[in-house]
Amino acid sequence: MADIKAADVAKLRKMTGAGMMDCKKALIESKGDFELAIDTLRKKGQKVAAKRADREASEGAVIAKVSADSKSGALIVLNCETDFVAKNDDFIKFAKEIADIALDTKPSDLNGLKTASYKNNTLETEVTTQTGVIGEKVDLSFFAELKGEKVVAYIHAGNKLASLVAFNKAEVAEQVGKDIAMQVAAMNPISLQEKDVPQEVIDKEIEIGKELAMNEGKSEKLADRIARGKLNKFLKDSTLYNQQFVKNSKISISEYIKESDKDLEIVGFKRFALSN
Repeated sequence: MADIKAADVAKLRKMTGAGMMDCKKALIESKGDFELAIDTLRKKGQKVAAKRADREASEGAVIAKVSADSKSGALIVLNCETDFVAKNDDFIKFAKEIADIALDTKPSDLNGLKTASYKNNTLETEVTTQTGVIGEKVDLSFFAELKGEKVVAYIHAGNKLASLVAFNKAEVAEQVGKDIAMQVAAMNPISLQEKDVPQEVIDKEIEIGKELAMNEGKSEKLADRIARGKLNKFLKDSTLYNQQFVKNSKISISEYIKESDKDLEIVGFKRFALSN
């Protein structure tokens, strides 16, 4: 049997909202695998709060910025141990500087960003130096870039959640760009449209839906129909174009976009939220 720590149980409970004992049993069954444990809870009919977990993180700042020409954006996460440090002006300033470096140097990945120059040294070295200055662990844990004819950034108050959205046209109404970036931040879509959803995600949703229905006494044939019905709702709720617009639930994001400009398209998005 897997050695399940109380901290792991608490973490899963925080991620899902399920009861402590249910979380413990799910972790035991999944041998400590959090993703499998979430699936186990869902198969047993638990109303899991998160469809999927964001990357694990504790405290820190999530920063999204765009280039001067608005054609590229960078999203970075600088972690620390306490909320006190995360709210410190110097810490936030450093995080913003990292985002600027990402925009200027255009690294291919996180490691490339860490090796970028910063004050006659590498950024990774400076992060280590800040650990000594601040007195708690500092870590540059995430980097993503996004390109388009127009990229819009949004940072939620408190720097715990940020998003980037790219459009196919440079002429995007300011309010529309902000609204879509806020939609991504608030509703956490998994893809732009249904056709972009990975097949393994679709298969997993069908599997969970069928098992849940069969646990309720439904025949396998009926359970399959029920599962596919649930899948349609999942795809509607989880794909950006099909989601209800948070500021007007009577229309979808697709409809909102077309109201603004019939030729306007969203071509990509990035999002990150600190897990707490």
